[in-house]
Amino acid sequence: MRRRTLLAALAAPAVARAQAWPSGPIRIVVPYAPGGPADLTARAVGGKLSEALGVPVAIESRDGAGGNIGTALVARAAPDGQTLLLGTNGPLVVNPSLMASVPFDPIADFAPITYLADVPLYLAVPATLPAPSLAALLAMAKATPGSVSYASSGIGSGGHLAGALLGQMSGAPLTHVAYRGAAPATTDLVGGRVQMLFVGLPVVQQHVAAGRLRLLAVATKQRTGNAPDVPTVAEAAALPGFSIASWYGLLAPAGTPRAIIERLHAEATRALAAPDVRDLLFTRNGLEPNGAGPDAFAASIAAEIPEYRRIVRLAGANQE
Repeated sequence: MRRRTLLAALAAPAVARAQAWPSGPIRIVVPYAPGGPADLTARAVGGKLSEALGVPVAIESRDGAGGNIGTALVARAAPDGQTLLLGTNGPLVVNPSLMASVPFDPIADFAPITYLADVPLYLAVPATLPAPSLAALLAMAKATPGSVSYASSGIGSGGHLAGALLGQMSGAPLTHVAYRGAAPATTDLVGGRVQMLFVGLPVVQQHVAAGRLRLLAVATKQRTGNAPDVPTVAEAAALPGFSIASWYGLLAPAGTPRAIIERLHAEATRALAAPDVRDLLFTRNGLEPNGAGPDAFAASIAAEIPEYRRIVRLAGANQE
């Protein structure tokens, strides 16, 4: 009896917080600059959360340090459901292996809410490149070492890791050229100054439509709904097991009451199902819907950390 009374007393503050929630405006911290796909995703989902919960939902950009600054801010926030993170696998999965240290624990410091969407990385090449397929491109790189370079939006980015892993698994000598963002990398790709780029579909789709670029493959495990005719890298290059993709998810600080987490998950999945959100994120911007709940999302993050440790090591991108 005494034990039950003690447990009830300890649980009372969390129950009270959940019942009083939301107590005011909610903010979703995006650890990247405004205007990108992460910001777009946060605004689309945040707008629906605001409608459902009856409070303003502000989107706050806190970029820097590869996403670590905004991610750490949420890790230190009060676990009251008023501060959330638009999380990505960059800071939460890749950075702990890429960097000597990060200012948060990706497992212990967060309560996952909803795995919102995957962000497939497509392999784009100039339309003038004399290689009709990925297999032909890799053969060209092997025949003439130094002739094929791949661009990325920076060291440790998804594009960098995908290109490095492709080179490692295929044995093709591919030269990495890092840029400060996907936009300048795409500009040089269109101009033929680099030969390949792993990138999100929205960044290159207008160039593909105009015939300036071609898509040779997608780095996901399966073909995507937005480009079903584009083969996976595993198919196109006969490299079983090749897979790299970015993702977006909603997380809260560790210790946030489970009732709040469950309510946020329910509303986030409703947001993903809304026709206007589906059109914006999935049809027009190339994301792939997910919607996995707190436990499945947490398990996915935990499973990816050692996998990306291996990929970072293969890519030679470790900064330790």
